Amino acid sequence: MGWLGNAYPWVKAAHVTFVIFWVAGLFLLPRFYVYHHATAPGSAEDRAWIERERRTRSIILTPALVIVWVLGLALAVHLGAWTMGWFHAKLLFVILLSGYQGWLGAYGRKLGRGDRPLENRTLRIMNEVPGIMTAIIVVLVIVKPF
Repeated sequence: MGWLGNAYPWVKAAHVTFVIFWVAGLFLLPRFYVYHHATAPGSAEDRAWIERERRTRSIILTPALVIVWVLGLALAVHLGAWTMGWFHAKLLFVILLSGYQGWLGAYGRKLGRGDRPLENRTLRIMNEVPGIMTAIIVVLVIVKPF
């Protein structure tokens, strides 16, 4: 038994729950950006989207990200996962998703300033990133291919 003892299944359940919250936010925010992109900078609708996006980042994404990392690292220590190949690959994709969230925050600040640097089509494609990465992570965790 690892250092979490009988708390292990509870920590694992909490980790999975907060991963769901996090990924839901990662699906939601880029979709918001697609809709926001079409608004006129400075309009009432623009300001409403800025507030929705801010709340999504501060109420859902950031807390979920922190909890996912804390619980995930606790589980990794418990399992001794640091020597497992599948875990290294999973960790890489979690780092990439965390970076994607950082990029989303930076892009939201640009939208808030009235900048629209990306095409609408590019934003729609970016909306697929969390789904693809999440699928890869799930396969790595469940199948443990290496």
